[in-house]
Amino acid sequence: MMDRRQLLDRAARNGDERVLLAHILDKCEQSRKRNIPSATDFLSPAEQRSAQDLLHAAAIHDGCAFCGGFERAERRMLLFLPDWQDYLMSEDGPAAAVRAAYYEKDVLTHRDFLGSLMAQGVTREKLGDILVSEGSCDLIVSRDIAPYLLQNVTSAGRVKLSVSEIELSDLSVPELKVKEIRDTVSTLRLDAVGSGFSMSRSKAQELISSGRVQLNYRETLKSDAPVAQGDVISARGLGKFEVAEVGGLSKKGRTALLLRRYL
Repeated sequence: MMDRRQLLDRAARNGDERVLLAHILDKCEQSRKRNIPSATDFLSPAEQRSAQDLLHAAAIHDGCAFCGGFERAERRMLLFLPDWQDYLMSEDGPAAAVRAAYYEKDVLTHRDFLGSLMAQGVTREKLGDILVSEGSCDLIVSRDIAPYLLQNVTSAGRVKLSVSEIELSDLSVPELKVKEIRDTVSTLRLDAVGSGFSMSRSKAQELISSGRVQLNYRETLKSDAPVAQGDVISARGLGKFEVAEVGGLSKKGRTALLLRRYL
């Protein structure tokens, strides 16, 4: 089995990622040596992908899980768990939920809440998903900052907020809005699925070469990068879509696709 340095050399692509992955290994070792649960801060989808590569390289397959407070959470903690404890949802678990209520006539966005929190000095890794509904916003946060938020968050921009703690099980999760797109392609490569963003293959190639496209949350500059069912493709300023289904070949030799674009 590889030692710690070899693992980091293999899994980390740059210095920042090496620091993150070293921290994840520390959490894993802490849990296993002391037989206690431990958790990272919230990880972005790209960071989760890097963590998965590390766990695979280290042959760590059991006793760990990604959790963000609800099933479709995008930002998630990596938990290392003894068999006997449901850590995330417990009263002393690593995540908490805070609800910020406001008048429904006021309109606030994800960006409004994120900007307000970061202006208060809250770092991104302490924040999970931000769930905005009419008249309220549920914030999934690291438990250690929940008391600070309850005492200090009083507004987002000019809009007054009433903030209280809620159970993770009581989160108000907005309905997922998607648009399904059916298409056929001559080959399963990145630039061929531009219909997910309603663009031609040549436009998709320009977008990819400009460095604005991520395949499974990792930047790729290769237009011919292969895609498969389950892959997630995102582009700065355009959102993201999933390759939901890859079907069979038509009589003309084209592959049927079902793409699911998130609105």
